[in-house]
Amino acid sequence: MDIGIKDAILAIVTTNKDAVEGGSVPVFYVNNREEMEHTALMIAKVTLAMIHDLDNDCFIIVKH
Repeated sequence: MDIGIKDAILAIVTTNKDAVEGGSVPVFYVNNREEMEHTALMIAKVTLAMIHDLDNDCFIIVKH
């Protein structure tokens, strides 16, 4: 039996401060698309997670 968190949003990376409101997930605000991609990639590598582009200047980092 596999017990533990398998599917969870670990972080949000965005350039749009109006796109994310509160919550319990860490939010990383960045200045541009290039910085958003780099930050999301580094978080995903460290956490062994996947990046999903929400097409609204937001990436979510999800553990599958």
